[in-house]
Amino acid sequence: MPASQHSLLATAGAAGITSLSTSAPAGPPKDPAVDHTVAELVRLSEEANNALMQGDVDRYRALVPLSDDFTLMSPFGGTPSRSARLTDEEWAAIGRFFRNGMLKQELVQAYGSADMVVLVVMEHARHVEVGGLPAQDWSLRVTLVYRREGTKWRLTHRHADSLARGITLEQAAALARG
Repeated sequence: MPASQHSLLATAGAAGITSLSTSAPAGPPKDPAVDHTVAELVRLSEEANNALMQGDVDRYRALVPLSDDFTLMSPFGGTPSRSARLTDEEWAAIGRFFRNGMLKQELVQAYGSADMVVLVVMEHARHVEVGGLPAQDWSLRVTLVYRREGTKWRLTHRHADSLARGITLEQAAALARG
């Protein structure tokens, strides 16, 4: 293992960060409380995003409260948005943007500590209507960052992209050029 990766792992272990994965070798010692929190956030994320794919933005918001400094890097690109700037009208528009879909979530990796959890997931939306387009399947690569605020966990960052199937270098270069 390169020294930089080893140093990062040693630092993560010293900071009390637990890694959970189905395919990675064992990392730092497991903390049952952190494992429970991670499992609950995985469950809530899937349930909330399944509700969102059906257009139920109120259920999404109830299941996954956002931090005041939440950032969203949408799978459609553009300028990142912030929760403080989302009005009730914008939330209602988000609810209308998604219709009639179902979502299953695949956990790729999870990292957790007493105050922060990072989930790396694949979201597989089935037969969802997005933005008025005909229903289709959508798969997204997503990173979710949760932070504990008092006794509550809040989503503080979401980064999603639609590159689950991969693209060529030339396609990536064309996207980068705009």
